[in-house]
Amino acid sequence: MILAGQIVTAGQLNRMQPATYDATATTATSVLSNTTIVDVPGATVTLNTTTPNAIYRVVGTFDVLPGATSPTVLVFGFLNVDGSTDSGVAIQGLTSSVRSTVSQTWRGTLAAAGSHTLKLQTALSASLASGATVRPQNSKISIEILEVV
Repeated sequence: MILAGQIVTAGQLNRMQPATYDATATTATSVLSNTTIVDVPGATVTLNTTTPNAIYRVVGTFDVLPGATSPTVLVFGFLNVDGSTDSGVAIQGLTSSVRSTVSQTWRGTLAAAGSHTLKLQTALSASLASGATVRPQNSKISIEILEVV
């Protein structure tokens, strides 16, 4: 917060504008019979904040190609922040073999200043012989950081 009559520093002005980061998946991620959460390779950003309680806004996009169909199995897309899975999940049913792009948005606070890692992860809700693939072409993480002045 800037108070009336306060001299504003260059650092405060820099923190008033949002910082943006993007990373596109580099390799296909097969989730065949995997109910364990795995990273989407390349869809990771490590960034630094200079103040505590910086706010992040993330859009995660998952390019999902089903390898098999199931009326009950789902592909999940997650956001991991500093080793913890954030709430909110991108969900795609595998009821048809049509490729689709699924997105989810997340918002949260980075409590401490310093280095932070945000990444996309994926898993299936249950085992499925041919599962699905999260493809690199359109799988991407986009991040906006807003720091408190």
